Amino acid sequence: MFALQFCQWLNDTGISNSIRKSDLAFAAIETVHVLGITVLAGTIAIVDLRLLGVIFKKDRVSDVARLVLPVTWIGFAIMFASGSLLFLAEPLKSYQNPAFRLKMLLLLVAGLNPLIFHSTVYRSVAEWDRAGITPRRASVAAALSLTLWSLIIMSGRAIAYF
Repeated sequence: MFALQFCQWLNDTGISNSIRKSDLAFAAIETVHVLGITVLAGTIAIVDLRLLGVIFKKDRVSDVARLVLPVTWIGFAIMFASGSLLFLAEPLKSYQNPAFRLKMLLLLVAGLNPLIFHSTVYRSVAEWDRAGITPRRASVAAALSLTLWSLIIMSGRAIAYF
């Protein structure tokens, strides 16, 4: 009940009304959001595909991760800021939208995946970094990551249709 009341309050704020009523502002924020997701998901995909042995097979996993991680964080910041503004523009509509709720759940799981990965199997990356075969748990984390981000993008797109 609190979440619904909070969304109602947020919906009535001046900034929410301003963004919602401006076709240009909403469209610009949405465009920036898509670009942020593209940067975030693209850089994550690079590391995941390396873990799966699809690309950059001769490069160390740690080198690839070190190179793309700063760009990943930039994409995350852009995605988070613009996504927050999009939610701010339509909090009640978002709250009631099943595709939005699914996207938020998937984002939570997608955030837990690297947290678990980096606190477990990645700790021993020095041992398997140059190996031709990535540990199974790393491959599973990479495949799960690619799946989650694909589902996040699809559910985000579906928001407009619910």
